[in-house]
Amino acid sequence: MAKASKAKIYVGIGGWVYEPWRGPFYPDGLAQKRELEYASRQVTSIEINGTYYGAQKPESFAKWHDETPDDFVFSLKGSRYITNRRVLAEAEESIERFFTGGVMQLKDKLGVVNWQFMPTKKFDPKDFEAFLKLLPKSVEGRDIRHAVEVRHDSFKVPDFISLVREYGVAIVISGDSRYPQLADLTAPFVYVRIMGTTEKAPAGYSPAALDRWAERARIWAAGEMPDGLEAVDGSKARKMPRDVYLYVISGFKERNPAAAKALIERLG
Repeated sequence: MAKASKAKIYVGIGGWVYEPWRGPFYPDGLAQKRELEYASRQVTSIEINGTYYGAQKPESFAKWHDETPDDFVFSLKGSRYITNRRVLAEAEESIERFFTGGVMQLKDKLGVVNWQFMPTKKFDPKDFEAFLKLLPKSVEGRDIRHAVEVRHDSFKVPDFISLVREYGVAIVISGDSRYPQLADLTAPFVYVRIMGTTEKAPAGYSPAALDRWAERARIWAAGEMPDGLEAVDGSKARKMPRDVYLYVISGFKERNPAAAKALIERLG
């Protein structure tokens, strides 16, 4: 078992408004307006997906901040109007608008911005570096953490790994999915999305699988690289404690809160 570290491990789900969770996860009779309040006390982080599809109201971010515990964090999907454009180098104005549109109302509860790319987006070294240069390191005096979720095999090359490592941006690790897995550590934190929950397992995953993902989280937090994951050039990762953001996403979504809670229980 990995040694304890000072790094933090956040475990959560994608969003909180999902009708099939009412009953299995949310108590019967809980008002919908209190679902975030409840969910944020069962898991330690939530990835907000709505920011991918469109702008949210500043007052919504402020409300989400106020409804959740002090040590809770949100991660956000970056806007698809940024990541889906043909020329990423032209995204400067859109990126600035994303961060001035209310996101910073989350204050210290803003965890990571996940810039998710379509599976058809190929690696263009020059254009992708231009995009990385546009990502702000801080906004309104707060450091901003960025992760990129790439889903095309053309990114599985050392040049891409070196590039994001140079800019301190994490590569989203896709677990138990059909997407390419790039488990290289390129930032002071790790961002993981596991997508293999099934209906037949009461907690979404088998106990052995839950043990395995919990131990991987401990290993990342301790500064090491766990076995059993595909990396392009994992040997070049600097050994250092890393905060871990692990989200149970997709799969059999009805089981995702149970899987997240089971992981949190294993992590103590």
